[in-house]
Amino acid sequence: MKVKNMTSGRTNNEVANQFDIVDDQGNVYFQSYDSVIVKIHVSNTINPGQVYLDKHKWDFSKTTGKYRNQFLGETKKETQAKIDSGEYILADLN
Repeated sequence: MKVKNMTSGRTNNEVANQFDIVDDQGNVYFQSYDSVIVKIHVSNTINPGQVYLDKHKWDFSKTTGKYRNQFLGETKKETQAKIDSGEYILADLN
């Protein structure tokens, strides 16, 4: 497993409490403080790249949202549309 701090999009400095994680199977996670917010299930052979968002904390705070958007490369509005369409799955990740 590899864990690294995310960096600020503006200053490129490491940001405390915001993490990119890659597990031994290649799945990718965004963790904010002690909570997993996003999991990209890369090792899923049926539907590789499936995105899961924690159903309780995906939109927990402004800071979490800022780094979730950076991690996914999209806006909250785009994320919400993908949840509504079923492209992203809400799940209990914690």
